[in-house]
Amino acid sequence: MTDNEPPAPAASPALVLDGVRKRYGDKQAVDGISLTVERGEFFGVLGPNGAGKTTLVEIMEGLRRADAGSVSVLGSSPWPRNLALLPRMGVQTQTSAFFTRLTAREHLATVAALYGSDPAGVARTLALVGLSEQRNVRVDVLSGGQRQRLAIASALVHGPELIFLDEPTAALDPQARRALWQVLRALKSEGRTIVYTTHHLDEAEALCDRVAIIVAGRVVALDSPDRLVGAAQAPTRLLVPAGRLTVERARAFAGADRVTAEGGSVVIETRSAGPLLAALGADVGLDGIRTRTATLEDVYLELTGELAGTEQHA
Repeated sequence: MTDNEPPAPAASPALVLDGVRKRYGDKQAVDGISLTVERGEFFGVLGPNGAGKTTLVEIMEGLRRADAGSVSVLGSSPWPRNLALLPRMGVQTQTSAFFTRLTAREHLATVAALYGSDPAGVARTLALVGLSEQRNVRVDVLSGGQRQRLAIASALVHGPELIFLDEPTAALDPQARRALWQVLRALKSEGRTIVYTTHHLDEAEALCDRVAIIVAGRVVALDSPDRLVGAAQAPTRLLVPAGRLTVERARAFAGADRVTAEGGSVVIETRSAGPLLAALGADVGLDGIRTRTATLEDVYLELTGELAGTEQHA
């Protein structure tokens, strides 16, 4: 760029929502949500069942019309159904449709053809989601977890820049779930934007740049997992083998805010982990004591529990 050339304009955000609302009869499913998702961001949408997550994501995808507010997707409105946006988006839903009489490869080739994308991407995408060995297996014979991976492949085969994934690891075993994490991290490293819903809080903490926690149609927290955990100041849990310490004795230690028995451990919640560990070490020794620091799950349970209780008593 020469001194006389103007700087290149910054890319607009991938998603901008402003005051979005959606009602079904007496239920306000989405209640004035405003948020922005930057390009290349891995953005999580979290919340309990019935919180409005799926409705919100379907509005982003252009599958539902908002009653009020504005929605911009890659610089355009997704509603009325914006056909120009479809090749730029990949969508995996909880109820993905399949061509069940086709093989996995034929199904994915059909999806690729519908988008007008390169057929060479079919084999690459099957390999990406770990279905190369099942490429010639008919869809109606695939296991539930294999179908889930095929649904994810269907959202990726045309190389979209914006990807919506609705609980993509719900039917996957732990090994397949971790393998998918690597796939998603690779997609993010390519600059793709990912909007992700999940009930696995460890997954959101490991993958997402930012998360929005939604309760009763409203965003109650929006930040990076690390900042949400840090701001919550949730207690540290010390797990002491039950044979070494009783609940009653544990409650006598300074800094033991809450003590419970769980499984084979006495669990001590504390906000003074260092001094309490020193006291425990001097009294019963530190062998076998495990420490669990606060996680996104602790923040999530505190927020959703408190706000659910507020809704019930409103």
